[in-house]
Amino acid sequence: MNYPWHLYFMAAIYIGAGFMHFAKPEMYMRILPGYLPGHKFLVNFSGFAEIILGIALCFTPTKDFAIYLIIAMLTFFLPAHLHMLFDKRAAMGLPKWILIWRIPLQFALMYWAYWYLRI
Repeated sequence: MNYPWHLYFMAAIYIGAGFMHFAKPEMYMRILPGYLPGHKFLVNFSGFAEIILGIALCFTPTKDFAIYLIIAMLTFFLPAHLHMLFDKRAAMGLPKWILIWRIPLQFALMYWAYWYLRI
């Protein structure tokens, strides 16, 4: 359990993001594409998953499994980011350049998580 500080920083980001799903669920429901059913369930489930996976990153027996699940989770988040790019209401007034950069950011976050499999 003696990991570098930045792994714990990543864990804190996911835990914080997970709690935001419960603090501002309407914001997260707005960015989900209309073809996905059960927006409230998906927002709650993804928030719970982010909290659990963030905590799991901090413990040796669960770290690697949490990393694989985080990469999968970020992959499943891609449709929401694309939806934000092409739907004005979902974009929440964010500039187009931010919406575009969120997509490669997802892949950077995946790589960041993957990098911790080596430690």
